[in-house]
Formats: sequence, structure tokens, C-alpha cells
Amino acid sequence: MPANITRQELLIRFALVLLCLGFWRNEVNYVSFPLLGIVWVLDGGLYRLNQVIKEPFVQAILLLCTLLLLGLLWSELLGNGRMKWLKYFILLIFIPFYSLLNRERLPWAIGGLAIGYLGVLSVGIYQWLAMGVQGIPLVGMSYLSFSAMLGVGAIVAVGFADMNQSKKLGILLWIVAIALIFIQFHQNGRILLLATLIAVLLMAFLRYKIEIRKFISILISVLIVTAIFAYSSPVFQDRLIQAKSDIELLQQGNYSSSLGYRLAMWDVGLHAIAERPLSGYGTGSPERYFDHAILTYKNGIYKDLPEFQKTSHYHNDWIEIGMHIGVPGMLALLFLYWGWYQAFKRSRLAILGAGLVSYIILAGFTDAFIIFSRTPVLLLLITGITMSWHRQEPERI
Repeated sequence: MPANITRQELLIRFALVLLCLGFWRNEVNYVSFPLLGIVWVLDGGLYRLNQVIKEPFVQAILLLCTLLLLGLLWSELLGNGRMKWLKYFILLIFIPFYSLLNRERLPWAIGGLAIGYLGVLSVGIYQWLAMGVQGIPLVGMSYLSFSAMLGVGAIVAVGFADMNQSKKLGILLWIVAIALIFIQFHQNGRILLLATLIAVLLMAFLRYKIEIRKFISILISVLIVTAIFAYSSPVFQDRLIQAKSDIELLQQGNYSSSLGYRLAMWDVGLHAIAERPLSGYGTGSPERYFDHAILTYKNGIYKDLPEFQKTSHYHNDWIEIGMHIGVPGMLALLFLYWGWYQAFKRSRLAILGAGLVSYIILAGFTDAFIIFSRTPVLLLLITGITMSWHRQEPERI
């Protein structure tokens, strides 16, 4: 470390490492998020804000958060609600994080993120193999969040395998991706697993769409591996049995199941958006609307669902945003996805961007993926590091 490094620079690097290493625990975020904002201001981040705002991804984040703030004007939030909508504002940490990164600080951020991911992954594998536990109770991570981080890791591994010039390293990265998918087969997140597989196949197609034989070979290989993993995973087989049971309950008009509950939420949500397409019901109001509407909607066929599961969100990013702030919010979400892809495309990682964004979109069809507690932060950090790496390329020797 250079002898003339300043205390301010040390504080900035500490803030970056703390964020990348410790965001897995919510308690650490109460310190790392404010600290990141403070060092960003000290580093002159406000003066560079105009440059950062030129990025489409940043514009999309600011637009979505602005609309959510405006949505408070016609909501009935005060004093009520779980305020889960505040998690959308976690997207804003991308601005100071990306702005702070430079050639000297980038290795610190990469190191912190890699160590943190590998550490959490190791604990998750131990919990699964030694204790038969889903997720990671030690850091308060549900099986869905753990499955989500496995999917992100697999997609990133495939993305870097594609861009790597070394065949040996490329094969190693593919092995890592397959190993992560294998672990994902032993978690209960069915849709997240499916989203991972589709994203990986999409990336393979984009990479080998001209060499169609190679793509077909990869497709067949993925299908064979999927069949083997599915057959060897009792968790996956249990979820298939549960899906069959859910369908049988639906045929009996019983919505008290994972599938039935989601269908009911989407039905009520789409009806509500159709009633107020331009404004939605106000930021923070969706869950309360559901509990009130089901008492009379369609003669109350969904009225007993809160006893099956407490209302939290609509298990769909589009409907959740549409309930908050209507069609303008849904268009802002579409802009966010586009901007997210552009962030990778401009960094000459279009295939990785297509994989990650398709994963986000697919996962968001059955869950409020954008407000998953840790996954959005992980994706934001990966995006910021990728963009900064490309930005520093002219400076590298």
C-alpha cells in the first residue's frame, strides 16, 4: 500500500469493502449504506452526479424512485402497512457505489464481493449437506434468497466463461456454473431454478446462434444434466408433487396453496390496475387493498386466503409496481430492465447482461424479485463493478 495514502482514501476503501463483504446481514447494512453515502459526498460525488446520471441505468433508477415518492401523495400509507416498498430505494445505492469506483479501489470492491459470496455459499452448502436445512438461518436468508444467489452466480460464471480466452478457465467456469445449479436443484425455489436454466440457454443461444450445431449440443447437454439433477434431488421431486397437489386443489376451487394464492393475487391485482391504470392505489397501499377487496371480489372466493398466508406483496414485479403507481410505474420498470441491459452492453458484456436481465424478469413473474432482501444488492454490485472495469480499461497497461 502506498505510504502517501490518505485517511479519507482508507475510509472510502473500507466503506466499499464493508458494503461488498457485509451486505448479506441486514444489521451491517444499517452501517454500510449510510457510510457509503458519507464517503461519496466527501469524495466529491455530488459534483460528479451529472456524469453518473448520463447512464441510462441510473436514469431508470431515479425515475422509478421518483414515481414511488410521488405515489405517496395519493396513498393511505401513514401509520399502516409493512412499508416493504421502501426496499425499492435500495436501488439508489448504485449511484454512490459506481461513482466511487476507480482503478485503485476496484480490486477492493471485487475482493470484498468475492469473499462475501464464497463465504455465504460455503455456509449454505454446509447447512444443506450437514443439517439438511433450506436457506441460511445464520444470516436470515430464506431458501428463495439462497436459490436466487445461486442462480446469479451460475449466470455470471457462464457469462465470464463466454468472454474468457482460455479454454481451460472457460471449462472451469462452466463446471462452477453446473455445480451451483446442482445445489439450486436441492433448494425449493422452483421458478428461480427454471429462470436460471432459461437464462443460461439464452446466453448459449446468443453466443452460438451462428454455430447452430454447438448450440444444439449445449441444449442437449443442459437437458440431460437437468434430467439427472431432477432425478437425484428429492427436494425437486417433492416440489413436483406439491405442484400436482396445488393443481388438484385449484380444480376443487380451493386457492389455499402456493399456486392458488399467486393466481388469486394476480387476479385481484390486475383487476385493481384496470380500475386505476394511470395512478395505481398509491405507494404502500397494495397489500391493504388485497385484504379489503377479497371480502367482496367475485363473491368472496378469496376471502379466506389471509389465513393461509399473510398478505405481503403480489408475487409479481409488474403487478406490484402497477398497484403502487399504475401503468407509469410499469413503464418505469420496463425502462429499468432496458437500462440494466444497456449497462452491460456498453461494457461489452451484452451476453452476460441478457442472461442477468432475463433472469430478473423471469424471476419477477412469480415473486417481487426487485425487493428480494439481498439479491438486488448483489446484482447492483456486480453491475457497478462491471461498468467500472470497462471504464478503467483505457487506463490499464
